[in-house]
Amino acid sequence: MSLTILTVDDSRTMRDMLMMSLKSAGFDVVQAVDGVHGLEVLASTSPQVIITDINMPRLDGFGFIEGVRRDEKYRGIPILVLTTESDAVKKDRARQAGATGWIVKPFSPTKLVDAIRRVAA
Repeated sequence: MSLTILTVDDSRTMRDMLMMSLKSAGFDVVQAVDGVHGLEVLASTSPQVIITDINMPRLDGFGFIEGVRRDEKYRGIPILVLTTESDAVKKDRARQAGATGWIVKPFSPTKLVDAIRRVAA
């Protein structure tokens, strides 16, 4: 059985890169363009891992993570933050919101896949 990954990022280029990297690693991928859309997609899918950006319109990554964690049925899904941000305060804020891990862009597809497998285990 293949893992399903929900990616939430407002950059089409980043979504395409994630799709290509994750599909080539054997994952199923569903995409959302921002946090609001991510919560909508989450309600109609069953991802085993979520990857989200922080800086997005309508609902940023912090709000998205908090929205996911508010719902009991999604609390166990690991959430990896994939962002250009490297600020320790933002990293701590994401962790407090419920993020499982933090990866800084640009990312290594191999390290991303390893992180997904680690948190999904």
